[in-house]
Amino acid sequence: MSIRVSVLARYKVLPDLAGAAFLPLGLFARLPLAMLTVGTLTLVAVESGSYALAGVAAGAVGLGSAVGAPILGALADRAGQARVLLAAAALNTVAVAATVLAALSLREAGSGAPAGVVALALLSGLTTPQVGPFARARWMGLTEGRTLRALELDAALSYEGTADELTFVLGPALVGLLGAGIAPWLPLSAAAFLTATCVTAFALHPTAAAVRPVPRRELATLSFRERAIVLVPVAAMISMGTFFGSIQAALTAFVGAHGSPDLGGLLYAALGLTSAIAALSVAVWPPAFGSGARWVVCASCVLVFSLVLFAPDDLASMTAALLLVGIPVGPMMVTVFSIGGRIAPRGRTGTVMTALASGIVAGTALGSAVGGQLAAAGGSPAAFAVPVAAAAALLVLGAVAGAVGRR
Repeated sequence: MSIRVSVLARYKVLPDLAGAAFLPLGLFARLPLAMLTVGTLTLVAVESGSYALAGVAAGAVGLGSAVGAPILGALADRAGQARVLLAAAALNTVAVAATVLAALSLREAGSGAPAGVVALALLSGLTTPQVGPFARARWMGLTEGRTLRALELDAALSYEGTADELTFVLGPALVGLLGAGIAPWLPLSAAAFLTATCVTAFALHPTAAAVRPVPRRELATLSFRERAIVLVPVAAMISMGTFFGSIQAALTAFVGAHGSPDLGGLLYAALGLTSAIAALSVAVWPPAFGSGARWVVCASCVLVFSLVLFAPDDLASMTAALLLVGIPVGPMMVTVFSIGGRIAPRGRTGTVMTALASGIVAGTALGSAVGGQLAAAGGSPAAFAVPVAAAAALLVLGAVAGAVGRR
């Protein structure tokens, strides 16, 4: 017999489980991650006058985050989230502050200064606290053993997906507002302040106790099959990141060809808007519509809708196309995170959650690079072939995940 629970009741239980302060705290604590790459790009470009150096520094942030996230996740699984987050927050605050100072000295520094900025940017990425993945791990612990766990966890992960989307829209917007309106060094300084305060508060929040560290001696050795199963959702997140990065690159070429090179980020926000709203809707999808079926259906929609990106011939129609494309993206992300959390081996939830987040970062870098090369050679139509290919990969991986699940 199925249990009917209203959407309001599903979301109302979240503050009851975690405390009223946890939801806004998690939202603000993840803002620095969304501000770091764009903030570094903006500051280094202004202070050095070199877009090439700015791109390398911003890329170093992304690379550092992709490498550092699963390391922090593995450490949290062994030592507990609170300790790891407190250490990461302290190190990251210092690294970001040092990056600001190094960038400000570029105008009069010697030849060694650019390498120093890139090294500090890499360190900033390596030490970035992984609030989103850690919050998801906490929800899994908080809902463990509850009668309505599946419904409550869907609501929690839907909220987390929306929070991610909102921060990755608000973060770059905040960088632009503070950087252009006041000073280019202010966005990174604000990110360091938010890390020192909000991430520290997130680390000390009582929900950290919901994820109990497991001593290494109690961990079972994973078989090849178990490792391969975990790699399926990680590969899906790499595909998802490739989708995002290539669309950004293609949009840059598209708006440039239409005489508005500064509007790429604004158009991309349209995709994030519908993605965030649709992510919230997953909590009301029927329980019978399981994660495996969700994956295949959402990936199919992403693939079909992404073909629409070839049609627009002006900014208005491209905005409408992006609004459409964003609809299945949020549910797709929620579904993959949900599956990743459920198949995570005992004691390795933090590792798996951060590996999924790293997949998005790595995929975004890959999509930006490939999409940028194709855009340079053949314009936006050539670059838009990459998100279509990434969506096809998502669909194939969904079929693989379904086959593995049935076995």
